[in-house]
Amino acid sequence: MTIMTSLSPRALSAPESGIVEVVNYARGRDGLIPLWVGEGDLPTPDFISRAAAQGLMGGETFYTWQRGIPPLREALVRYYQRRFQKTLAPENFYVTGSGMQAIKLSIEAIASPGDEIVLLTPAWPNFAAAADLSGVRPVSVPLRFENGKWQLDLDRLEAAIGKKTRALFINTPSNPTGWTATQDDLKAILSLARKHGLWIIADEIYALYYYLGGRAPSFLDIMAEDDRILFVNSFSKNWAMTGWRVGWIVAPPAVGQVLENLIQYSTSGVAQFMQRGAVVALDEGDGFVDDNVAKARRNRDMLCDALIATNRVETLKPDGALYAFLKIDGVTDARRASMDIVDETGVGLAPGTAFGEGGSLFMRACFLRDPAQIAEAADRLRTYILGR
Repeated sequence: MTIMTSLSPRALSAPESGIVEVVNYARGRDGLIPLWVGEGDLPTPDFISRAAAQGLMGGETFYTWQRGIPPLREALVRYYQRRFQKTLAPENFYVTGSGMQAIKLSIEAIASPGDEIVLLTPAWPNFAAAADLSGVRPVSVPLRFENGKWQLDLDRLEAAIGKKTRALFINTPSNPTGWTATQDDLKAILSLARKHGLWIIADEIYALYYYLGGRAPSFLDIMAEDDRILFVNSFSKNWAMTGWRVGWIVAPPAVGQVLENLIQYSTSGVAQFMQRGAVVALDEGDGFVDDNVAKARRNRDMLCDALIATNRVETLKPDGALYAFLKIDGVTDARRASMDIVDETGVGLAPGTAFGEGGSLFMRACFLRDPAQIAEAADRLRTYILGR
């Protein structure tokens, strides 16, 4: 038996990230414009970092509340009152070591090995991989792509529900497609979950990145108190805190001890000084978030208008999230094309092959960057597309 064959089959089956593969291929090149990863180019604002630094220098380096420090859970209450017009209690919130951990713990809380969770694709690949690592089978239901727009196929979603299904994973606004569920879509999905006795894992991380006005529709707008929904979220996108790895779960208080136990046996909580920064992000960061959303809207228009004008790119401007998901004429192998585009243009795109069923002909570009970079990237990509 070799070292590798002695490892767990579940660990061995964990896939390499198709996004990271391209990043590693091109990292460090001169003149590179990196649009492949889902983050902006601004560092965390000083007012957030200062709060964390003050906590660190003040000695907040000990074990702390597994569920999150009380000031952070109370700040989350205020945030949801302000942004979602929803009155929740501190007992609804559980602080996690990233949005990724929030997803993993939600899967562990509601599904057992051999169960299934249905998800809409193309999708951020980490959810399906996290389910696999928990022994839970992810079942893909592709969104419909027609005339440049992504749409929910409710009949296809219901057809995917079987005896082993435990939950629906719904990411809206969606990474990578930008598909954003209408309130009617959410009502229909919730009705399905109620009919079949399922949980919903609602990933609403991009709820504020919504370009039709206000914030995106949420299950919080329509749910009843006894609906089985776990909301997963993160500080990463809204407040430029991707490297901090702090997230949260919104859950019924009845499952609180279960979630606390799962946190205890995975990370034993999030560093208190980092949570101090998160408190300030929630309470003082609305202006920063609103500016970022406005910048993202302008960049979306700039990038999409330039590429759609070539008449060789099939897409519409996304209603939400941070990504243009581009179907370029003649691209039949998005993985290979992503390497070629880096070599020929110096623009880094994520291949649609990384996002599961329905994404293989597409390329993802994150447009939350300096507008001058987006303009330059649009010009380079336009030249590449027209030269094919």
